[in-house]
Amino acid sequence: MSRDSGPHRTHVGHSHSHSLSEIPAALSPFAKRFVVVTLTIAGIAVIVGMVMLWPSGGSHPIPPQFRGADGGAITTVSGKVVGQSRGPCLNQLVGTAQDSPDFGTTPTPNGPCIENTVKLESGSDSGKYTLLEIPTNRAQAGSGPDSVAPDPSTLDEPQAGQPSLSPGDAIRLSTVPGPDGAPRYTFFDFSRGIPTLIWAVLFVGAVVLVAAWRGLRSIIGLVFAFAVLGVFTLPAILDGESPVAVAVVSSAAILFVVLYLAHGISLRTSSALLGTLSSLVLAGVLSWLAIRTMHLTGLSGDQTTNLQVYQGSISISGLLLAGFIIGTLGVLNDVTITQASAAFELAGAGEPTRLATFRAAMRVGRDHIASTVYTLVFAYAGSALPLLLLFSVARQPFSSLLTTDAVAVELARSFVGGIAIALSVPLTTAIAAALTYPTPRAAEPEVHTTPRAAEPEARASRRAVEQEERQAHEPRTPVRGRSVPPSPPRSGRHSMPE
Repeated sequence: MSRDSGPHRTHVGHSHSHSLSEIPAALSPFAKRFVVVTLTIAGIAVIVGMVMLWPSGGSHPIPPQFRGADGGAITTVSGKVVGQSRGPCLNQLVGTAQDSPDFGTTPTPNGPCIENTVKLESGSDSGKYTLLEIPTNRAQAGSGPDSVAPDPSTLDEPQAGQPSLSPGDAIRLSTVPGPDGAPRYTFFDFSRGIPTLIWAVLFVGAVVLVAAWRGLRSIIGLVFAFAVLGVFTLPAILDGESPVAVAVVSSAAILFVVLYLAHGISLRTSSALLGTLSSLVLAGVLSWLAIRTMHLTGLSGDQTTNLQVYQGSISISGLLLAGFIIGTLGVLNDVTITQASAAFELAGAGEPTRLATFRAAMRVGRDHIASTVYTLVFAYAGSALPLLLLFSVARQPFSSLLTTDAVAVELARSFVGGIAIALSVPLTTAIAAALTYPTPRAAEPEVHTTPRAAEPEARASRRAVEQEERQAHEPRTPVRGRSVPPSPPRSGRHSMPE
């Protein structure tokens, strides 16, 4: 405990030679140098890693499911549905290009197939028409030993896996050579270019409108992140490099650019970056332990199985681990930058010591952990909702369903992400608090209250002081060659001391 007396400080009672505010102040230059040197070493390591792992740029064979009939890439053209009717299936003109939209079909009410007339808008047959048949549930026999009779309420709906088309839909069609050499057209996918562009513009507009230039810089950082994934991460993994090493280097490179671009170059951003990088390494170690201890294979997904068949040199467990690491980037960035900002704002608001700043920011961090864990778990649960629906009717014990590879992978993601979030909060908060400059609050002036009984006396004293001030400005009365002030009025009480 201490008490100020003028410029000197007098200690009252027992105290140590250093107070809590003095000790962190001595650590500030060391903490600053430590962060700068550590981030410099990490940046050099990222550059070296990218040079060593940079893809060769060689071509790779096309997977079978993406090959056309000629063995090359699938060729697609754009089209628009201009007509629709019901009719019998197995029309001989399906997929052929005709100059007229009349394919000689006879509309049949409640027919087993939906016949869609499509106008081709690109390719060699642009301006011509083709016919697409979509079988409905009426085309199912439902009499086989393993078949299930269709629900009468869904007889007119397209069969499972078939698109639901409507007049005016913009679609893409794949081309395959027919028996006569002319191209045949089949449905490939919906054309989503314009809707995707509209939603992208709305997304950018909302972010920039609310966050201004900082929001625009974050959008630029997001574009950079996808460029790193497309130019470096994916080609390097396809070249046979370690997926884990590629994921760590890619994530670190993204963090360096995204954080400094969105939040500027400052100690606040540097503390968040160092906390994120440390948490990312921690998440990688936790992911490796989770995969090893839970014996996760990642082979429950069709994409992973196809990739293993296509290129067996890629480590599936390593690819699973890389997915864990990259998947934690966004949530860790959110938590760490929030904690760093909270620590610096609290220090600027008047927290007297770095220890007090740390404790106050941790109170914010605990609330952040609670909300972010919900976000993380429910995001994974939402992505696995179709799988959970299938398992819910599998008539298997709930405990055995939770331990299947597909569900266990999502659970492991949630567990690893939650642990990384929980540990990143105190880590980043401690780094940020060590870099802050505490600004102790100014001492509030003491407010003296006047008892109600003493108010008349106080008013009289104030009047006496005001009268003395007025008389001080009046001309003095000369007495024997000297000027002396007039005598003050007599009063029963003394006035307030000067």
